[in-house]
Amino acid sequence: MSETYLIGGTTASEIAAGVEVAVSEGRLPPGATLPPVREVAAMAGVSPGTAAAAYRLLRERGVIETAGRRGTRVRARPATMLREEIRVEVPPGVRDLSQGNPDARLLPPLHDALAAAARAHEERPAMYGTGDDDELLALAGAGLRADGVPSGPLAVTSGTLDAVERVLAGHLRPGDAIAVEDPGWTALLDLVAVLGLRPVPVRVDDDGPVPDELGRALRGGVRAVVVTARAQNPTGAAVTSARAVELRAVLGSYPEVLLIEDDHGAGFVDVPLHPLAGATARWVLLRSTAKAFGPDLRLALVTGDPVTLGRLRGRQRLAAGWVSHLLQRTVAYLWRTHAVDPTAVAASYGRRRDGLVGALGRRGIAAHGRSGLNVWIPVADESTAITRLLARGWACAPGARNRVAAPPALRLTVSTLEVEELEPLADALAAALMPVGGGRYG
Repeated sequence: MSETYLIGGTTASEIAAGVEVAVSEGRLPPGATLPPVREVAAMAGVSPGTAAAAYRLLRERGVIETAGRRGTRVRARPATMLREEIRVEVPPGVRDLSQGNPDARLLPPLHDALAAAARAHEERPAMYGTGDDDELLALAGAGLRADGVPSGPLAVTSGTLDAVERVLAGHLRPGDAIAVEDPGWTALLDLVAVLGLRPVPVRVDDDGPVPDELGRALRGGVRAVVVTARAQNPTGAAVTSARAVELRAVLGSYPEVLLIEDDHGAGFVDVPLHPLAGATARWVLLRSTAKAFGPDLRLALVTGDPVTLGRLRGRQRLAAGWVSHLLQRTVAYLWRTHAVDPTAVAASYGRRRDGLVGALGRRGIAAHGRSGLNVWIPVADESTAITRLLARGWACAPGARNRVAAPPALRLTVSTLEVEELEPLADALAAALMPVGGGRYG
């Protein structure tokens, strides 16, 4: 334990709060070892039961972890140090490709959709006890069936992360292990830390999670697995038909494991869905509207087995209760009227993404991005590469936000790139980066 901090407090809450503040301020750095419960009790002048309760609170908050004979220590990335906070300061005049947003020009016009939702609200306002919008559920169900997703109950949540949090809280407890893609989605990795879960990284290549890596995680005792079906953030990976067969075979030997499948790419990608849903007894598949319709029209349609959906709905009723029916009806209208042409949107993103990957390849720089909004570029050193790129007028996101054990890399969001910018950007990257090879991200 750091000599600059001595544990103190008279209650479990005070002891836990003091440790959490010390972690936030850097006096207890990641990996710092904490004393055993009895030493904490003696140090603070409290009972061993109070000290144990303080440690339990810290584990539940994702600040510390207990690792058998190695004792109790501050997590490598505690919940007080969110990955989302790792950002690049973008100076004026620098082209910012770090944000991860869709192209606003490809989002649907909302006037007619909002007017239709308002009229429906005036005719039949949603009150307490009103279920989810029937038209939205019908449209979602038809789309899922067309993509080969097994039949199951449906729910509407306030986006993907809302659903994932409720599902994980219903199945896992602090300290449980969960298999996560590496590199993976920043918000999910932050959520895992906040819930006090133990992330087990699974390497990703262009075709999705590597089966051998997933098998290793499952043999190690993970209780849940999260897989991105396509448009994986940050690498653009998409699960192919052949890879889905392999992954389903691996998962089939562990029917008790919870499978969470994220299909946020529906509506703006041009690769088909090859679902893993149903490979285990407990599963959910989620579809978000945030990238296709815009983050402010974010909701997620969730399907899964009855037990898992029942737990999700129960937790939803105890909190927000439901997603705004004005929002649900707006999304239903956009779906019903085909306000977005997925093929055209996917082609637009594809021209920019494929154009950048190709331009970098011609300069000897390995880059990845089969689908979605991002390009992932392995580098020797993130800080050096980002600094050099900023000096040339371009900003990108550091891969550290997305990595658990994967090597350094940069994430560039291509959604706002113009075609005429591709070659100048590739030139700037070639000058800033040391070329690296590799077919996998780690």
